[in-house]
Formats: sequence, C-alpha cells, structure tokens
Amino acid sequence: MSAEEYVPEGADLDELREAVQRCRGCPLYRDATQAVFGAGAAGARILVVGEQPGDVEDRRGEPFVGPAGKLLDRAFDAAGLDRGLMYVTNAVKHFKYRASAPGKRRIHQTPDQREITACRPWLVEEFRQLRPAQVVALGATAGKALLGPSFRVTQQRGVPLAVPEEFPAAPGAVLVATIHPSAVLRADDRDAAFDGLVRDLETLRSPAA
Repeated sequence: MSAEEYVPEGADLDELREAVQRCRGCPLYRDATQAVFGAGAAGARILVVGEQPGDVEDRRGEPFVGPAGKLLDRAFDAAGLDRGLMYVTNAVKHFKYRASAPGKRRIHQTPDQREITACRPWLVEEFRQLRPAQVVALGATAGKALLGPSFRVTQQRGVPLAVPEEFPAAPGAVLVATIHPSAVLRADDRDAAFDGLVRDLETLRSPAA
C-alpha cells in the first residue's frame, strides 16, 4: 500500500496538486470528497505539516481552513510568524472519518501507521520542491510521519530537531514539533493550551521574504 506509483516524476507543485486527485495508494480515497494537497508560497522556507484534512478542508479542498486552521492562524500571529511566507500541508491527504449516522456529522478518525506510510511519497515530494529551512510538525500523526512511529509529542514538543534525511530540506534545517491546533480546541483549559502552542512556535521566526 503506497502512493509512490501515483507521484509523477519531475512535476511541479501545481502538477502534483492535480495528480494527487488520482491517488489510490490507500483506501481513504473511497470515502473522501477529494484529496487535499498543500498550499502556500512555492518559495516558502517554513513548511508546516499537520495530520489530515478535516471536514471543512475535505469539502473545500484547502488545508487548515476550518476551526483548527483559524486557531492556527491566531497562534502564528501571536508567535510573530507570517503564514503568507509558509507552505501548509498534511501528512495524509484524504479525510478519514466515520459518519455518526446517515447524512449526519462526519467524525474525524486518526490515520493509522499504514495510511501515514502510504501517503509519505506525496510529503517527500513537497519537501523536495520546497527544501524548507524550518519545519513544524503539528501533532502526533505529523510527528510520526516525519520522525517515525516512536515519536511522542508530549516528550519532544518545542525542541529543535534535525530533519530526517528522507525528507529533502535545506542544509541545517530545523524541525520543531508541537500539539495540533485541534488539541487546543478540545482542551479543558484552552488558554493554557494555546499559550503552549505559541511558545513552541516561537522557537521559529519568519525568514525574510
């Protein structure tokens, strides 16, 4: 189970964004509305990796445009980072969910390791296109996609790490993991959770445009 055969060689970001709609590398495409590829400046030096599209993203075809995305924008602003200088994507490109009842709300389900691994060729290709200097992993799924299944966000958040060689990046590129913004929305103390997210993001700074 892998997306590798669906990733065209020599394609640019726009061509990859079109090609991902034909991906059948794992079963998630069957129930999703569409694949959701990354978005942002082609010359972005900060690459932000989340988990998977949510309900709103699945319908609109854009990453981080739902409630978690709006909170993430607030966190970027509070940390002094400019989303306009970033490229934002997800480790898994299709929305994994279960329906609470026919025609009712679609409930998010966490991608498993097989699905994360199957989708990795798309993420590697995004790295190859961007060669980022800084990488942000939002949540456990993104961290596992980048750092392996032993990753624990509670233990490794906010600590600058090297980007694994599997993911093409600029020389000396730094990876920082933190919680996913959806975790802030679920937290009992949202203010404290938001402040923690901002502190982690403050270890990065927007490069000059």
